[in-house]
Amino acid sequence: MRILVTGGAGFIGSEYVRMLLGVPGGDAVGVPAVEPSVVTVLDKLTYSGNLGNLAVVRDDPRLRFVRGDICDPVLVDEVVAGHDVVVHFAAESHVDRSIVGAGPFVTTNVLGTQTLLDAALRHGVARFVHVSTDEVYGSIEQGSWTEEWPLSPRSPYSASKAGSDLLALAYHRTHGMDVVLTRCSNNYGPYQFPEKVVPLFVTNLLDGGTVPLYGDGGNVRDWLHVHDHCRGIAMVQDKGRAGEVYHIGGGTELTNKELTARLLEACGAGWERVVPVADRKGHDRRYSLNIDKIKTELGYAPSIPLDDGLARTVRWYRDNRAWWEPLKTPAPVAVG
Repeated sequence: MRILVTGGAGFIGSEYVRMLLGVPGGDAVGVPAVEPSVVTVLDKLTYSGNLGNLAVVRDDPRLRFVRGDICDPVLVDEVVAGHDVVVHFAAESHVDRSIVGAGPFVTTNVLGTQTLLDAALRHGVARFVHVSTDEVYGSIEQGSWTEEWPLSPRSPYSASKAGSDLLALAYHRTHGMDVVLTRCSNNYGPYQFPEKVVPLFVTNLLDGGTVPLYGDGGNVRDWLHVHDHCRGIAMVQDKGRAGEVYHIGGGTELTNKELTARLLEACGAGWERVVPVADRKGHDRRYSLNIDKIKTELGYAPSIPLDDGLARTVRWYRDNRAWWEPLKTPAPVAVG
């Protein structure tokens, strides 16, 4: 099987590549026995793409790397040809950056996805896995979203992802393409660029610095270790039904203040290191995914408890300063 992974040098995409090539980031419980003959990574290597994320599989003869933009139709056509599966991670993904400037998000997330879908259709790709986010639903006060919930994005980032989701599903309904779609909750783990909340807080605390907490700290998120996310994607790639959406969650909801407390404890720091900052524009109050569908159909369940996953993550950043210290100059933007 020849698998193309877009954005495969990024945080989540590189975990998927390492998993495909047999170097899992955690316990490989429930990972389908996918044995690719070729794994091609297509990545533009923007600020959050890093070839260092693939260092442990760099010498695997099955790995092929192509530097390029998913919005380049000529390059995409050449790269997609001959692949059996496309797993599409490549995206602009930071909400704060999308508020400052939405253009790159629309271009990459919508037009880039359309370029990939066109090439996959043209070359008869057997399966197209589109990786998305719970943020496309907006905010939910109580209960949890099912896969049939109407989309109601509230940031330029989530609106661009919602647009790409609808395009992917439209190619299934219009052309009969085998498209499956996943939506995940908040990811954390090793190799995450230090603009997102967990690595930003951990690296600041390890350096003796302070951490910013938006508003009253009451915004609620479900936390999902990146390895569990990739396990779920592998299950969807392997057995998911064409034209369907599958939620992948971690099963632990925390307010941002509760998450901050856990990170302070893990890093041996106190609340004097926390600096309240003005809330983000349009900050969604709560996200919550119902994951019954992927549990029932595919047997998914998160395998890494949050406290264990956070401890592993803190250890990884403590032991891998050479990876993250260069990324913090200049300092990344505020919390994601």
